[in-house]
Amino acid sequence: MPHSHWVLCLHGGAGVIGRDQPAARIAAYREGLAAALRAGANVLSAGGAALDAAMAAVRSMEENPLFNAGKGAVFDASGGHELDAAVMDGSTLSCGAVAGVRTIRSPIVAARAVMERTPHVLLAGTGADDWARDQGLETVPNNWFDDEFRRAQWLKAKEAARVQLDHADDGAKGTVGAVALDSSGVLAAATSTGGMTNKMSGRVGDTPLIGAGTYADNRTCAVSCTGTGEQFIRHAAAHGVHARMLWGGMSLKAACNDLVHRVLKPGDGGLIAVGQDGSYVMEYNSPGMFRGAADSRGAFMTAIWDD
Repeated sequence: MPHSHWVLCLHGGAGVIGRDQPAARIAAYREGLAAALRAGANVLSAGGAALDAAMAAVRSMEENPLFNAGKGAVFDASGGHELDAAVMDGSTLSCGAVAGVRTIRSPIVAARAVMERTPHVLLAGTGADDWARDQGLETVPNNWFDDEFRRAQWLKAKEAARVQLDHADDGAKGTVGAVALDSSGVLAAATSTGGMTNKMSGRVGDTPLIGAGTYADNRTCAVSCTGTGEQFIRHAAAHGVHARMLWGGMSLKAACNDLVHRVLKPGDGGLIAVGQDGSYVMEYNSPGMFRGAADSRGAFMTAIWDD
């Protein structure tokens, strides 16, 4: 059906920093969300494609060390960084992903390249890194992703011998994502993450697994998840929203609520989703979720906590 309405939603991780954090840090997070939202909204307002918009928003957060994706990604058990990302186009079900990459500056750009330049959906590890370099994608030394705040977090987690989600000290779970509906009615999703602090080397979460952390189908919705990846994998969470709508006849809101509050456990995280009809949902069962939404009718909001 003809569309002229566009919608963009994004998340910068489920859970939140404490309200007692310095005002400047809270303001920096809000500005980071707003900058990413503007990057994606500018694409859509100019008549651009949903996938381009979702990627623009995610790229902005990959380059912002406040978020656990790209620059500022968390440290794994070996003291390095392994990154995951995925994209999906709802009009064709085309998708691409990378997992456990160590030298690709923008994992989301690499995920799209996998979708467009290979017969595959998911490339992992050194093979993916080597391929990206051969393709001319920008590569960086692994320590380029280092951030001192993340290093302190990792050393603390290592000392306590635990695996924790990004910002666990402040109750937040990392991963960034965006979902969009463009003016021609196409849906798309993009998700990128540095994973969990002190995770085992080689651990892959839900982000690059199509149907778990990322999914888009023009018949229903586009979804991007954030939280305890293993739980989103077990429940095929992103596809679960689509399935509830397609076969269960649920609205986007009912489908998201059912999955987040009935299937997932409290504290597991949340998701953002936009429907074919232009409705959108940002649902979570953690203390909050870094999030934002904008649309062609003038909406433009960012939030961290329940308020």
